[in-house]
Order: sequence, then structure tokens, then C-alpha cells
Amino acid sequence: MDKTSSSRADGRAAHQLRPLNFELGIAPHASGSVLIATGNTRVLCGVMIEENVPRWMKEQRVSGGWLTAEYSMLPYSTLTRKPRDVSKGRLDGRSSEIQRLIGRSMRAVIDLEKLGPRTIWVDCDVLQADGGTRCAAITGASLAVTLACRRLVEEKKLAELPIKKLVAAVSVGVVDGVAVLDLNYEEDKEVSVDLNLVATEDGAFVEVQGAGEEATFTHDELLQMLSLGQKGIADLIAAQRQILAGATAPNE
Repeated sequence: MDKTSSSRADGRAAHQLRPLNFELGIAPHASGSVLIATGNTRVLCGVMIEENVPRWMKEQRVSGGWLTAEYSMLPYSTLTRKPRDVSKGRLDGRSSEIQRLIGRSMRAVIDLEKLGPRTIWVDCDVLQADGGTRCAAITGASLAVTLACRRLVEEKKLAELPIKKLVAAVSVGVVDGVAVLDLNYEEDKEVSVDLNLVATEDGAFVEVQGAGEEATFTHDELLQMLSLGQKGIADLIAAQRQILAGATAPNE
């Protein structure tokens, strides 16, 4: 499997991310908000903070705060209309799994004790889906939560940021025997191996989700995909750092 060559339809090299853009302050009523665009995938990540914690924390006398996430794909985000979960009376299994992944990913990089008795709500809404929506949601949420926590510090509700590290996520797959980074929808349909990687700015893994699609993969192939994914994570976090350096206020 040669990860250096690729005949990708969009002209990218195997190791290249799709064009990436962050727009801050897209939701004025949120404490922090980011519209992340990665290729043709667009996800709006908004954060609101409640000065309270879930009942279970009070009942179990758990100190500190909490973070939870919700994820949804808007009906017009895909080529055919996707009914809202509320119309079905339940959250579908995929959305439930993804929002739990987002929550786990963000809690891994937040000091909940420093947060204090507050709940951070992270809402990720997919406006347009072209592959990698869960990864875009995590990468966008990392920025949005950081901006929201900056506001808490500016408002003197916190003495220091509770953010321990930035986090990002990216997909890797094997298409026609070649490992490629940051799959779009057409590539995602063709993969023989599909992997989603969540990692922090220092390269520590939060979660690795990988599976063969009617195929198997070797230990060496897994290492190649992890290496490719870590390179993508580093690029995503560098882009986050650049945006944060220029953001003097949470919703600018």
C-alpha cells in the first residue's frame, strides 16, 4: 500500500486535507460558535454554558462541571432529504454514537474541576454532508469550546482556562489499495478500510475507530493509516492555533 501516490478525483495528494476554513461568531447568542468547512462538508458548532450541573452529579456528589454534546444532520444536508429525529420520535443510532464520541473527545481535554459547577453544551449541526461530518464536528467543537471558555475567563467567572489541550479528528481510508487522508463522500463509499482518528495536539490518541469494509488490513497498514492520520491532526491543530491567535474575543 503506497500512501505517497494517489489518483484522487479532486487532485489532492494522498496526505492532503481538503480545503479548510473556520468562521467564528456565526451564532451570536452562543458563548462560542464556529462554522467549519472542510471541502464540501459544513458543520455549525455552537456552545452554551449553564451555571448548573446534571442531577446525577448532585446526587452522587461529583465535584466539578460537565460537558455534553448533541449532533444532528439537517434535512437538507444530504442529497436526499433526511427526516429529523424528532419526526421519528427517537434519536437514530448513528447520531447517538457520534454525539457520544464528540462528548468523550471534548471531556478528554477539559479540566472539569477547573470548570466548576457548570455544564457546557456543545451542539453540532451538519449543514452540508460530504464525508467526515463527525471529524469536522470534533475539530470545530474544539475551537468553539475554547472560545466559550475564554469568555468565562474574560467575564472573571474562571481564573484560568480549563482547556488542557486542543483536539481534532480526521478520517483515513484505503481506496484502491492506497491509504488516503480526509475522505470525501465519494471516496468514503469506495473504501476497503475506514478509520476515524481523534487525537490531541501532542499526538495522544483519544479514540481510534477502524474497520474493514468486506476486507481486512494488516498491522503495517494500520500503522501507515495512523501515521497519515496523525499528520492530518497536526495540520488541523495548527489551523486551530492560527485562528485562536487572531481571535481576540469569543465571537469575533
